[in-house]
Amino acid sequence: MEELLSVLWSYRTTPRSATQETPFSLTYGSEAVVPTKYITPSPRMAAYAAEINEEERRVDLDLVEEKRDMAAAKAALYKNILTGYYNTRVKHLRLNPGDLVLRKNSVSRAEPQGKLTPKWEGSYRIVESNQNGYCKLAYRDGSRVPRTWHAKNLKLFYP
Repeated sequence: MEELLSVLWSYRTTPRSATQETPFSLTYGSEAVVPTKYITPSPRMAAYAAEINEEERRVDLDLVEEKRDMAAAKAALYKNILTGYYNTRVKHLRLNPGDLVLRKNSVSRAEPQGKLTPKWEGSYRIVESNQNGYCKLAYRDGSRVPRTWHAKNLKLFYP
């Protein structure tokens, strides 16, 4: 409990990799003064003037929305870069009509979930598939499975 305040302070004043901004600056519009700078004199504290500080504070508050918008744009760019990095290493599974697949039990919720329940169920035959990865399935007797399933919830079955 004694360390909680210092951990929270360090979290709020550390720049995030996605936005290169601190949560404190995005909330209040300016950087925080570290508490140790109050104890030991620094050039920042020596040059403090109340009237100039008030004027600069108003300017910071006027620009905080722009700062937040720039941080959101940086975060979106960061997510796109991560998505591209991830997608270059993913082998996309192409499922064709007639393939036999297993369906994830956690998605279908056909059986109650538990530690010892099987993770996959079925074997189902793919009736239709499209380029987005969605498939229509059929039971072994030929009747259709309700709902459409995405390939990430299916696994090829080799009998």
